[in-house]
Amino acid sequence: MAWRQLFLISCLSAVVLLSSVEEKIFMQESDALNFLKKRGKRSPRSREKVNAEKRLKLQADELWREHHEEQRNEFENFVEEQNDEHAERSREATEQWRQWHNDGLYPSHLYNRRHI
Repeated sequence: MAWRQLFLISCLSAVVLLSSVEEKIFMQESDALNFLKKRGKRSPRSREKVNAEKRLKLQADELWREHHEEQRNEFENFVEEQNDEHAERSREATEQWRQWHNDGLYPSHLYNRRHI
């Protein structure tokens, strides 16, 4: 008798589970048609999708180009400032050297000496 009750309970639980799963297994007809309309991996893409992908790629390329152009301009400005500072320091050092070594003659005799 116990095995009959166990069998009856298991059958009843199986029916309940299948009835709840049935809703999840089967889909609506419209969803099934849309699923079948989706393209496979090797089927060609639609023209709209191709154009949309091209637009996205062009937009990404433009953003990349603008970013790198900005970075290049910042670096060029930095290098120009460094070169200007270096030229100013060199000019100041040369001016100090000339003032220190100046004997009143123009141009300085140090520059006009003949090396024997």
